[in-house]
Amino acid sequence: MTGADGYLEVEEQLRRVLSRTPVLAAETVALDDAAGRTLVGDAPARSAVPPFDNSAMDGFAVRFADVAAATAEAPETLRVVADIPAGSGADPSLAPGTAARIMTGAPVPADADAIVPFEDTAGGLADSLSTAVVRRAPRGPGAHIRRAGEDIAAGARVLAPGVPLGPRQLAALAAAGIAEVPVAPRPRVVVVSTGSELVAPGSALRHGQIPESNGILLAGLVAEAGAEPVARRVVDDEGDGPAEVVAEAARLGAHAVIFSGGVSAGAYEVVRESLGASMDFVKVAMQPGKPQGFGSSAEGMLLFGLPGNPVAVAVSFEAFVRPALLRMQGRTEIHRRRRLLPAGVAWRTPAGRRQYLPVVVDDADPARPVVRPATAGGSGSHLAVGLGAAGGYAVVPAEVGAVRAGDLVEVIEF
Repeated sequence: MTGADGYLEVEEQLRRVLSRTPVLAAETVALDDAAGRTLVGDAPARSAVPPFDNSAMDGFAVRFADVAAATAEAPETLRVVADIPAGSGADPSLAPGTAARIMTGAPVPADADAIVPFEDTAGGLADSLSTAVVRRAPRGPGAHIRRAGEDIAAGARVLAPGVPLGPRQLAALAAAGIAEVPVAPRPRVVVVSTGSELVAPGSALRHGQIPESNGILLAGLVAEAGAEPVARRVVDDEGDGPAEVVAEAARLGAHAVIFSGGVSAGAYEVVRESLGASMDFVKVAMQPGKPQGFGSSAEGMLLFGLPGNPVAVAVSFEAFVRPALLRMQGRTEIHRRRRLLPAGVAWRTPAGRRQYLPVVVDDADPARPVVRPATAGGSGSHLAVGLGAAGGYAVVPAEVGAVRAGDLVEVIEF
């Protein structure tokens, strides 16, 4: 998948990355510690959901035959012989002509086969401890009863492996009586910015200096992908700083190191010069993000070399690093969903390379959202401030010479 110009296709570079990306060994953690982690094994329900037949309404547990003919004109009167609040373990006997007052979530007596809500009786809650005057018959046996196992049976799988555990997933596991689950560890990642021109944000800038922003960008993207940024470093364009950081990362137990800058074909490409024996440096048919580096350390840490300009960093992370970090966690879905949207304006595309253009999704007309470039500068890889306005990337195939207003384009939304 290498063209005549020597460029790799995006898919080929990703295949190379994923072929060397391991799935980390699972660990078992309590549900309280599992938020944001990825389930990597089976999670069978320890109990059925619901665990017992219970009432879906506040009202009376009855024998359906006793009230099947009840109407407002000819109500049926039942004697109340028990009171069952939620949390009760009682199972009172109900002879014909009797009922039990019951609250939502309380267990249904074995002798009952329907629930009559208070609003279908003459007295309602106010007159519910001695008699139940039923003015409307339930729809049939089983009315307003939540059956045991209706949601899931004991022993059945609650969630499939590879699912990220958010609040809803954790609640589902808890409802099924599960207290701990097997999850992937969070990949530990060291983020490194290269460049002698970089200074801390807020510092006074001498001519030729710029604020360092890739570190905070990559650390945030790493965390957003479920991994843990364990260190951020800045190294100069001269010396062996990248190799020194790799050694430090090994001591920190990192699973990956991400470099920004120092991977192109110019002078002072410090990552290429320092780690050339451990990484392959290639050109990928994409814009931005053409120069890419990838390899691994002697300890097995993945080494990513991304271009230095911020938009190229963000796009490269989306294309290659994020899928690898998700693969490490055993995710079944390692790419964001894409959708087709019409372009709101025309824009230019690079010749022979797939374009990843930061865009905003304009949904002023909810019936017809459109996409527009996030900045007037288009896909310039240096436009860090414009990147902050983007809500996704328009992905334009290499063979498309230009995008016209109204053309459908594929969009990766954040």
